[in-house]
Amino acid sequence: MRSLVDNARSFASTLVADPERARRLRALEAGQSPEVLFISCADSRVVPSLITGAHPGELFELRTAGNIVPEYRSDRPTGEAATVEFAVGVLGVRDIVVCGHSHCGAIGAVVRGDDLSSVPAVRGWLDHAVPPEAPARTARPGSPDLAEAAQRHAVAQLETLRSYPCVRDRLDRGRLALHAWYYEVHTGLVSAHRPGGGALPFPPL
Repeated sequence: MRSLVDNARSFASTLVADPERARRLRALEAGQSPEVLFISCADSRVVPSLITGAHPGELFELRTAGNIVPEYRSDRPTGEAATVEFAVGVLGVRDIVVCGHSHCGAIGAVVRGDDLSSVPAVRGWLDHAVPPEAPARTARPGSPDLAEAAQRHAVAQLETLRSYPCVRDRLDRGRLALHAWYYEVHTGLVSAHRPGGGALPFPPL
């Protein structure tokens, strides 16, 4: 924590030495116009701006356990649904990326059927938001089975997104595109889902 506090304390002063960075931050005072809603896992090893090289103001981020997109329910709004709705309906993002990743604890727990009784909120979140289909329960972090499950899971979230009225409307008008990515935390490799991609539906970008 000490290093984080020290960096936060000196952040403003470091901008003096980087005029271009300071100019970009000053421009954000007028508002934001991100091009992409980036939905990723809350895992600390997944850093969207690091993966994409995005500057402040370029990504609108939604981070959830297991990069899960809950179903849309107007009678029971969620913070996740509100974030998607604001990004699409108000900010007008042109693309949504759902990025799964290797060694995902949430997906691994579902695949293996782990006992989550000690974390009931996590158990409830995964029970209601993760598709039940899964490969072998013996999958371990880094295994091909778990990678495939995480990739399928990212694609499944796109189907959930299509049920959101704001997303469906923008898709119908050709003003929005959906993408599923997969990030390997130990190599930095990023792959993207290619519908009908044959034996390699997630080729590297």
